[in-house]
Amino acid sequence: MKDKVVIITGGSSGIGKALAEVFGKNGSKILITGRNKSDLDAAVGELKAKQIQVSGFVADVSRQEDNTRMADEAIRLYGAIDILINNAGISMRALFEEVDLDVVKKVMDINFYGVLYATQACMPHILKSKGSIIGVSSIAGFRGLPGRTGYSASKFALNGFLEVLRTEMLYRGVHVMTACPGFTASNIRKRALTKDGSAQGESPRAEEKMMTSEECAQHIYNATLKRKNFLILTTQGKLAVWVNKLFPRLADKLVYKTMAKEANAPIR
Repeated sequence: MKDKVVIITGGSSGIGKALAEVFGKNGSKILITGRNKSDLDAAVGELKAKQIQVSGFVADVSRQEDNTRMADEAIRLYGAIDILINNAGISMRALFEEVDLDVVKKVMDINFYGVLYATQACMPHILKSKGSIIGVSSIAGFRGLPGRTGYSASKFALNGFLEVLRTEMLYRGVHVMTACPGFTASNIRKRALTKDGSAQGESPRAEEKMMTSEECAQHIYNATLKRKNFLILTTQGKLAVWVNKLFPRLADKLVYKTMAKEANAPIR
């Protein structure tokens, strides 16, 4: 990965910042994006203190024009784009019957359309470099989670898009990977939207018991080196995928029981 140019959307915190660190420590040139300038500047400062070649770019992935400018900035800074990691994402938690559908639309705009916009903006350059396009998806893209209507729908859509893209790129030298971390300690649950669109504020799960962002980032880095098509992480995540495929009725009951244990769960 030495001297490879890597764009990471949503790189201000969590998995995104951890990815910037692991790729950067291995010699990559990094461009991270985020919507909040102060958070982005803080992340860039922290990464630069670790001798990582990194720049920040304020962008909202749900805006097509921001993604075009992001790709242009990477070319201006580094002259190429080798790897795009579509990491920016948002979650939500509410029963479908209660949720404001604008919340679902916002989640789709970021988690799904944001990936389409970023990928199309970077595609001409990645085709030249025969590089990688990575989508940070979720186990929720293989198995619907109650109370996560917009999130699961966006990740199912993302998985379908990546499958199409991987097939289209089959003989063109571009690597496409679907990375599914499973439950990982990050800010995504704290920033998750409730039924009216307000931020959840506190995580309903025991974050300290989950895989760390740094562990997750290292797995994604290793899988990128090997140009894997899929990365499904954690034992729980792998079981969820396979049980859902082989025993869907059992999966319904197990998933319901697991999600009902969350603090203030919308299902009981």
